[in-house]
Amino acid sequence: MNKERVGELIRELLIEIGEDPNREGLLNTPERTAEAWSYLTKGYHMDPEKEINGAIFTSEANNMIIIRDIELYSLCEHHLLPFFGRCHVGYIARHKVIGVSKIARIVEVFSRRLQIQERLTSQIAREIQRSVNTLGVGVVIEAQHLCMMMRGVEKQNTVMTTSTVLGSFRKQEKTREEFLHLIKR
Repeated sequence: MNKERVGELIRELLIEIGEDPNREGLLNTPERTAEAWSYLTKGYHMDPEKEINGAIFTSEANNMIIIRDIELYSLCEHHLLPFFGRCHVGYIARHKVIGVSKIARIVEVFSRRLQIQERLTSQIAREIQRSVNTLGVGVVIEAQHLCMMMRGVEKQNTVMTTSTVLGSFRKQEKTREEFLHLIKR
């Protein structure tokens, strides 16, 4: 990302909304905002395979493995406003398991892009399925969207829930039910 160019655009935006980018409080805002956008969209420059970094291990486990409450922060592609929440991931290993922190890294790769929650949920599930060749995967995301909270309908307590289930989680109702039961609080 060309941070200098982004800073120039932010300066222009400040002028367009009626602000003075030369006033004390805004002097460094274009540069800070460019730096923030670089971080918030770093997922475009991350490769899931590199983030996993070989942390896939042979295992005899064929039970359900669940990681709950992975914090996520993303930007709605429609309004460029944040949405944030928690991601729950479950999978059934075939012959390999993935390092637990690598699942959080997969969530980070895809959430640090302009997103819609529905696609984000699917991307996480498909990457885990691809990486570990699981028998099945389930991903549930619960998130609040500032585009609904601070503009438009202004509904403060709305939580959107999305899910993607693949393999045995899709085909076997008992497997899906077990996953959904185990991620409940």
